[in-house]
Amino acid sequence: MALLLSGTASAQTPTSSPPETLPQVTVSASGLQLGASDMTTPVSVLEGDELVRRREATLGETLAGEPGITSSHFGAGASRPIIRGMDGPRVKVLSDGAELHDASTISPDHAVVSEPMLATHIEVLRGPSALVYGAGAVGGAVNVLDSKIPTAIPPKGYEGSAELRASSGAREAAAALSLTGGAGNVAVHVEGVARDASDYRVGSGWAGGNKVEGSFNRTDTGSIGLSWVGDRGYLGAAYTRQTARYGLPGHNHSFEGCHAHGNALHCGTHGLDHGDGGDSGDGGHEDEHGAVPVVDLRSERLDMRGELRQPFTGFSVLRLRAGVTDYAHDEIEDGAVATTFSNKAYDARIELQHEPINGFKGLIGLQTSQRKFRAEGAEAYIQPTMTRKAGLFVLEEYRLGDWRFEAVLRHDRQSAQAQTSGIERSHNGTSASVGAVWKFRPGYSLSASLTRANRAPSAEELYARGLHMATSTYERGHADLRSETSQNIDLGLKKTSGDTTFGVSVFRNHIQNYIYGRTLDEIDGLQLLQYSQQDATFTGIEGQVRQRLTHHLGVTLFGDTVRARLAGGGLLPRIPAKRAGVRMDANWNAWEGQAEWVQVARQNRVAEFETATPGYGMLNLGVTYSAHINGMPWQLYAKANNLTNRLAYAHTSFIKSAAPLMGRSMAIGVKVAF
Repeated sequence: MALLLSGTASAQTPTSSPPETLPQVTVSASGLQLGASDMTTPVSVLEGDELVRRREATLGETLAGEPGITSSHFGAGASRPIIRGMDGPRVKVLSDGAELHDASTISPDHAVVSEPMLATHIEVLRGPSALVYGAGAVGGAVNVLDSKIPTAIPPKGYEGSAELRASSGAREAAAALSLTGGAGNVAVHVEGVARDASDYRVGSGWAGGNKVEGSFNRTDTGSIGLSWVGDRGYLGAAYTRQTARYGLPGHNHSFEGCHAHGNALHCGTHGLDHGDGGDSGDGGHEDEHGAVPVVDLRSERLDMRGELRQPFTGFSVLRLRAGVTDYAHDEIEDGAVATTFSNKAYDARIELQHEPINGFKGLIGLQTSQRKFRAEGAEAYIQPTMTRKAGLFVLEEYRLGDWRFEAVLRHDRQSAQAQTSGIERSHNGTSASVGAVWKFRPGYSLSASLTRANRAPSAEELYARGLHMATSTYERGHADLRSETSQNIDLGLKKTSGDTTFGVSVFRNHIQNYIYGRTLDEIDGLQLLQYSQQDATFTGIEGQVRQRLTHHLGVTLFGDTVRARLAGGGLLPRIPAKRAGVRMDANWNAWEGQAEWVQVARQNRVAEFETATPGYGMLNLGVTYSAHINGMPWQLYAKANNLTNRLAYAHTSFIKSAAPLMGRSMAIGVKVAF
């Protein structure tokens, strides 16, 4: 979608103006710095004005409007991207190619430690073709690019930006500052964001009131980086610290003491009169103890990045990405710490891009990581685990006339040890992908890819056992789970020039031994989830088409749908509903504006023990004014989301009834670069 909207029309009407051609966008996550039109699978790139318009407080909500992408939505503080119906460990979140380590893959109430206001670009690769970042990313990968490690000396010795933003839906105020300075071969960068948002208002007609109690979000992020920059590359490091404090709506303590007897739940004499607070809850916003629980998060990460051109004979580029993370968050109930989650991890990745050999261009790489995860306290439903991963990969491309061919081969090994019980499980897997792009006429391209990928089960899927009140579940892992095998086919057609531009993709992903939380029993909304395996098939289509009407006006139609079915006919839970929308975009001198209607269908294709979710429509508006003052570019923007104040629920959310989507919200901001 961003690619179709990034171009503007020329000065005449469509009948007399030259054909419009969308600018080429380089995709860093491609491995070979390819243009978006050269990719064998669909990719979205949010940057510039489009990124400013789309940004929200969390990464999931920022990307939720892109075709094929929704969010897990857990109030205002936690929201992770869902790509083609897959989330959690099947979607990798990267920081300039390095995997982020937090606790967001473990549970949807845990935040992603990525700050959208500090991102310069956000790239989304759909499907399991991003094998260079890990075979486990069978849903896709999100790569967040930033400036915290300088890669060049500013031409005038310094450069930076500042931004202020306020919105009405949650009475949010946010400020961001980014500054880079340098001389000779040394560059320094500092950046930071402060955000303060209260409980947000929902659409009209909710039985729970007009606000979601405990949906506040207060986040502070700061980073300082230092680089040595030479003629052939750079080497730098950055320290980043993020603190956050946000509420957990839907947390239900009426389930305390519930436990599993075989495949059935038993809750003793506890009165379960509060609903589930989750998938089929009554929308209540406080548990029986009064205050909504609060997450107090702190994350510290040290990043190292480097690039050396022409490192030695036969190779053109050497790239390095490495990081050390110390993450922890407390879940505070009634003023006391009830549960603490911690994750101490390191990761490293090195790539060598070779010179062309008989027309072949490519790279080889090695990736390794280690994660020590621990949960202590009332909801420590996962025992301490140590997970080690190592992967070796090769990517090659070959161009022949109007064709580009690509092949990726990767081998991974993972070991996951439960440190309390001493149980250890190891998994090995080899993954491969082949694809081709045919630019059969100017401005048109046809792409296809075939991927076979292996994903080892996560430590949580292997060893979880206990009550998880945030999602109203009792979870049980299975130590003998086998690796998943994904077999994906993706077909795409794009047109990137002329008055009509479009992109459409269809996919089918058959996954052998698909791992999911199967609901075995349910009592008043509390579900007994057993991590199980069964073959599953995901099929879908996503796309958009833009028609330039005049030099100043265009219209875009967009939509997506995905179906997920288990072998034998069963359905998977929390699969996104069908969506379709229309957007008008206009530009006049320094002004740009958009008006968008998005219609989400009712989701009644539900799994056992899951409830249907009503559909809704939303009207969104946006306007931007850009100018220069004393040679400095600045931008004033305003937008209105859910202008009709529609009450809406996210089917993908565990707490959809306890935390509906935000109602009418107006936002205004100003950004200046210097």
